[in-house]
Amino acid sequence: MHSNRYTIGFMAIVTVLLGSFLSVAAGSLKDMQDLNVENDSKKNILACLGFKEDSENPWSPEDIQNIFNKNINSIVLDIRGNKTSIDPKTVDAETDLQNFPIYISKVDDEVQGYAIPISGKGLWSTLYGYFAIEPDGITAKGITFYAHKETPGLGGEVDKAWFQNNFIGKKFINENGDLVGIKVVKGKADPSSYYEVDGISGATVTSKGLESFLVDDLKKYEPFFKNIREG
Repeated sequence: MHSNRYTIGFMAIVTVLLGSFLSVAAGSLKDMQDLNVENDSKKNILACLGFKEDSENPWSPEDIQNIFNKNINSIVLDIRGNKTSIDPKTVDAETDLQNFPIYISKVDDEVQGYAIPISGKGLWSTLYGYFAIEPDGITAKGITFYAHKETPGLGGEVDKAWFQNNFIGKKFINENGDLVGIKVVKGKADPSSYYEVDGISGATVTSKGLESFLVDDLKKYEPFFKNIREG
């Protein structure tokens, strides 16, 4: 029969070994989770900028990295719209009010579009996504949402193609050069309006939340896009 000292020692060794194993496993899982989050963000940036994934041959994580690295230039702007040397990965786009990540799509050194992170309150949750802008600095190129907890079939429709496609080609600058954003109207938008899109039936709060935080996020980048329009 083993002594109490032996039993306690054995339990201590087992505890240390199990703790070490769990620590290593947790670290490995975190690295994998971080990579998955990064790939999901890059996939959404590519999608809103018009890069199409083949439904019969979906992108692998390696595909996402390769397509992104080949076509997207990631930089950070300051509050005056000037490029900084800051790494976009170090910026929390939701809370940092001084540094603004922007993703520039180029083909043969010619700009094809810009993507900016957007986020804000809906009805039940914070919505996170990206908004893409044509090279003219005026026209929406696309929009995606990759995280939210809005009601499925109602506010949750923000991540559906039918809703997101409404934004393509709409303008967020009016005839006077003022930033007005894109209005998410109740029911059907006026077909002749260049800055209105159809709202989501039964999801007025989510729609208005999106309308509000989109224009707020666009204001952060207005110095940069104003230079684009004037240049």
